[in-house]
Amino acid sequence: MSLKITVYSKSACPQCESAKMLLKSRSMDFEEIRIDDEAERLAFYEKCGPSVRQMPQVFINDQRVGGLAGLQAALAQLGR
Repeated sequence: MSLKITVYSKSACPQCESAKMLLKSRSMDFEEIRIDDEAERLAFYEKCGPSVRQMPQVFINDQRVGGLAGLQAALAQLGR
């Protein structure tokens, strides 16, 4: 089963890099959406809610799993 993975990230974000490295190390395809500019940030908050401040935010099949720890937990649960 293929997973649709989206990583919302911003530049100069060590956790974002770690999350992307984790996915790459497991040969998992993902789409990265950088929210470095205001319009992208606003669209992100619309999707996640204004309380979500930490980056990255990872979605698997349109379900938010959270940041790096959430991604690790989700992958473990999926047996990846």
